[in-house]
Amino acid sequence: MDPDEISGRHIARSMENSGIKSQVFSDANSALETLSRDCNGVVVLQMDMLGTEGLSFLSRVREIDADLPVVFIMGEAGIPLVVEAMRLGAYEVIEKPFSSDTLLQIIHHALEKRKLVLENRGFRSELAIQEKRGSLIVGKSKAMQTLAETLGRVAGIDADVLVIGETGTGKELIARSLHEQSHRQQGPFVAINCCAIPEDILESELFGHEAGAFTGANRRRIGKFEYADGGTLFLDEIDSMPLHLQGKLLRVLQERMIERLGSNQNIPVDIRIVASTKIDLKQASEGGKFREDLFYRLNVIDIPLSPLRERREDIPLLFQYFLLQACARFQRPAPQVGHETVQDLLRRDWPGNVRELKNAAERFTLGYDLDSRKQETHGTPAGFGKTSHARKRTLVEQMNAFEKTLIAEELERTRGDVKATYLTLGLPRKTLYDKMKKYSLKRKDFLLARGNGHGGQTI
Repeated sequence: MDPDEISGRHIARSMENSGIKSQVFSDANSALETLSRDCNGVVVLQMDMLGTEGLSFLSRVREIDADLPVVFIMGEAGIPLVVEAMRLGAYEVIEKPFSSDTLLQIIHHALEKRKLVLENRGFRSELAIQEKRGSLIVGKSKAMQTLAETLGRVAGIDADVLVIGETGTGKELIARSLHEQSHRQQGPFVAINCCAIPEDILESELFGHEAGAFTGANRRRIGKFEYADGGTLFLDEIDSMPLHLQGKLLRVLQERMIERLGSNQNIPVDIRIVASTKIDLKQASEGGKFREDLFYRLNVIDIPLSPLRERREDIPLLFQYFLLQACARFQRPAPQVGHETVQDLLRRDWPGNVRELKNAAERFTLGYDLDSRKQETHGTPAGFGKTSHARKRTLVEQMNAFEKTLIAEELERTRGDVKATYLTLGLPRKTLYDKMKKYSLKRKDFLLARGNGHGGQTI
């Protein structure tokens, strides 16, 4: 029997004993036939007898899926072969002899990375499906499914809507979704925050005014009601609207007519009103803080929004959604979201709801902690290639130190220009990012090392 096959079966037995399922192949083609982009595993390849054929196999694996980890086991391999394997994207290279524990540890880490890759792909796939459907609602929980069904039923009904939810639950997003799914989608969507505008100018903002209507009114101004004609007007935090304006709003809702300040002319408006509140308007009306008749006029159709803490299963997908948005906005590569990060996200109560989660995703994209303004600390570029102990390092350890030094020196030479670095070193961009993460090399360290703000070309 081929000694490589005996060794392969020994490795497989070690993996089975540690709870890892395995399958042994005696030739490359048989192995390649079982691989796919959905493969939830790691490829372990012995190169003792394969030489450059092993590198060809690696290239073919990367054609199937560039993110599928490939671990090389080498005997007396020359440095050029190791360097080429790492350049082509090998996950790890192990030099014989090695202990089973060493290999198993590497495989466990590779499996964790593979799991993250597949989870992130699943998130992206789910987001793509929702985007294709034209839905602005992200989530798979029962609450979000019910919400999506409600929006589908209500959007085509030309009735006013009251959206109820805590701060940051996405009330404006719901209003926009109603607008975009309605026959008014070609008309304007106009949003106004009743709490953010001073009381003395809110009436003019809503109804508009004629020239000379009050001091400083030098010319006619079209208000938000009139501007939204043919579309949707979103009145955010309507509970903060002054009582005297609530009466004028009630007339608009009943008659679909407005009067500009300083005018006696009635102007018809074809609008749909979507209002939002974070408090119980019925209770507020009973306490005299909100008009009861306006409450009942608005409350024809109400849409309650669940806080994030009551639909935690949506948090990972939402976080990934905001992460991809932030990556596009800041032109940054998408960071991997590890299991510990997901668990941290799920443990939090998110009092700021979706808005708070979005901010956390943006900080995470920029390399900050989820809820602090401090960046994670990383080692400086100095001292690359040094060992912390006196024992003789293995070939792989030496190659890793050598590779780390080459990358660090090139990043320092280019002052942190990632694109120039991967082009000079002949690496794919993703491979360089993976290796920088592996060696804890941060682009910002090389910007600071030179003492200037030159950041190189944005990727």
